[in-house]
Amino acid sequence: MKIALVTGAGRGIGREIARQLVEHGMTVFAGVRNESHAPEGTRPVLLDVTDGGQVASAAKTIGEEFGRLDILVNNAALCGDFGVAPAEVTAEHMRVTYEVCVFGVVAVTHAMIPLLRASGDARVVNMTTRLASIGLTSAADDLNAEWPMLAYNSAKSALNAITVLYANELRESGILVNAVDPGHCATDLTGHTGTRMAAEGAAVALRMATLGAGGPTGTFSSEEGPIPW
Repeated sequence: MKIALVTGAGRGIGREIARQLVEHGMTVFAGVRNESHAPEGTRPVLLDVTDGGQVASAAKTIGEEFGRLDILVNNAALCGDFGVAPAEVTAEHMRVTYEVCVFGVVAVTHAMIPLLRASGDARVVNMTTRLASIGLTSAADDLNAEWPMLAYNSAKSALNAITVLYANELRESGILVNAVDPGHCATDLTGHTGTRMAAEGAAVALRMATLGAGGPTGTFSSEEGPIPW
């Protein structure tokens, strides 16, 4: 049986990813800030990704019980500058957003790497967005014009770079690391403005989480296919 951890699993896309992994017969640790918010069938674990103690405790819990982790989905996110024009974004907007979307991902991944290595066939999925694409942002398409979030978009660009660096180092351990865009989903993060349901957004993450041996690593994609960096 595969062992999975999903951060930010208490709501939205993360909750759906955790639920769908359970449906695939996996033991799923739901990283939540309130255990009562964990999806049915999951194993709740208190996990604020900005809390080093909770990150270490989650790794210890999984390690002591299973000795390995087969799937890590870094889903927890925060948009500290929703609705704020780029010129109005402050350093504090950046700090708050990067703390969760960048430093939190590194903290959790770093803590779980020994367990991922122990799997020998692990998968890491980093939830990002096409708004992080430098290529698409440069093209100034309609989506980027509508959502010009300096802190959030650049934090996810950093996450894309982190994805590639982890992928390059960990591929020889059989660990595949990929970044995925779930699309514009109606969740709390987007103020429920999206046109897709959270369950639809979870699909691409589930596909990458269940890749077979020899699958891609270090990629950035959506359900429609590759996205330019």
